[in-house]
Amino acid sequence: MKKQRFQTKAVRTKVESSQYGEFSSPIYMTSGYQFEDAEDARARFTGEKDDNIYSRYSNPSVSEFILKLASLEGAEDGIGTSSGMAAVFGTFAGLLNAGDHFIASRSLFGSTVSVINQILPRWNITASLVDPSNPDSWTSQITTRTKLFYLETPTNPVLDLIDLELVSEFCKKNKLIMVVDNCFASPYVQQPLIWGADIVLHSATKYIDGQGRSMGGAILGKSELLEPIRFFCRQTGPALSPFNAWVLSKSLETLPVRMRAHSENALEIAKRLEVHPLVNWVKYPHLPSHPAYSVGVKQMKTGGGMVAFEIKGGVEQGRKFLDHLKMFSLVANLGDSRSIATHPASTTHSKLSEQERLAANITNGSIRLSIGLEDVEDIWEDLQQALQQK
Repeated sequence: MKKQRFQTKAVRTKVESSQYGEFSSPIYMTSGYQFEDAEDARARFTGEKDDNIYSRYSNPSVSEFILKLASLEGAEDGIGTSSGMAAVFGTFAGLLNAGDHFIASRSLFGSTVSVINQILPRWNITASLVDPSNPDSWTSQITTRTKLFYLETPTNPVLDLIDLELVSEFCKKNKLIMVVDNCFASPYVQQPLIWGADIVLHSATKYIDGQGRSMGGAILGKSELLEPIRFFCRQTGPALSPFNAWVLSKSLETLPVRMRAHSENALEIAKRLEVHPLVNWVKYPHLPSHPAYSVGVKQMKTGGGMVAFEIKGGVEQGRKFLDHLKMFSLVANLGDSRSIATHPASTTHSKLSEQERLAANITNGSIRLSIGLEDVEDIWEDLQQALQQK
């Protein structure tokens, strides 16, 4: 059979059916697996035989989810985790040792910044947060212990874009592992491995689930590079549950359809916000006014479902805007079928200092929108009436 296209792989990739020949994959709700005999048990534990032992290690439902997601990302292998942050921390803990250093974009999800600044230093692991728009400054941050470059693109929450090809060239030149959080884009919109990334991370809780039902994460890349991460995750236990893996695997079947609809709605909303008199700026990857528009159209198939803008009036007006939304949900999530609005300075990035927020381009009036699958006119009417509140 010839190589399948993205949407076909999303729908058709699955593990082999059991002896019952089921059409839809079952949920393998079991903690452990029986061994045929003592020799079988020994061979599985030594790795001579690749088969299930215990669901903290592996599970058929998790394996199918990872098989499908790895296929969509163009990855050789993958690891399922209990959440996106488990994937982030598992990657750091698996690849870095005491005394190691890494470079990271300063535009990151708030919890990731907290891990970098407050948790990893306990084990003498340090990082330099760099300006992703100023590649000339990266080299000066490299030390003899620098191991990797960590980034998001588009960034959370204000949708700055980082040229993956440029970062890949930098990492290859300096022998760094390139790790990309692809949560905001999803594998339908962007595939960082094509552009030279070594490892791709996902909070599957977001667009991969797409309906706010379950939590999960994934780490994808080459098998050899994932081995120390797999060891850490197996021993410490941030395992993806079989039920959540089954839900996420099913969700992947509709990912292309959903992402096209999210992107279509988001682009239209971004265009309308851009000309609204109460809005200072709008950032959307496929909006020509985006400072890195050329990067967005180069490495992203569509612009995705996230829109960022700055409302005039700062924190006070930002909160007033949220309070007057009628249809939008105020939820600590994104990538849902329902539209969600967030004021990052007072919620997702409130643990950062004002200096740290401004360095990441998060102003007091910044608003993050996760544009859902509702009718675009209903989405716009709700935003418009909330913007006009005095």
